[in-house]
Amino acid sequence: QVHLVESGGGLVQAGGSLRLSCVASGRTFSSYDMGWFRQAPGKERAEFVAAISRNGGSTTYADSVKGRFTISRDNAKNTVSLRLDSLKSEDTAVYYCAASKASGTLTDLYDTWGQGTQVTVSS
Repeated sequence: QVHLVESGGGLVQAGGSLRLSCVASGRTFSSYDMGWFRQAPGKERAEFVAAISRNGGSTTYADSVKGRFTISRDNAKNTVSLRLDSLKSEDTAVYYCAASKASGTLTDLYDTWGQGTQVTVSS
């Protein structure tokens, strides 16, 4: 089991950039696929944003963020990051990192979640 802590959220103008980080405790980080999800205001469920395989060799993105967001990981530092560029007001949400023993984009595959970090994009 890993424990996840996100950081890097904040208030940014539309068109700006942010970098979110998620640090995992434990010695098994490299055995997990990692994902980023977000829950927008008024939405009942979090939606998939991006995922990266345990060795970093494969990445997947939601269509809404493809070409603007970049996921990466550093297994030596137990860290997964999400670079957010060309931000839009509709990217406003709480962003969560999550860990999964399986590969995929479904929230139910991810059984360990961080506490979330708020990203607010002003137009």
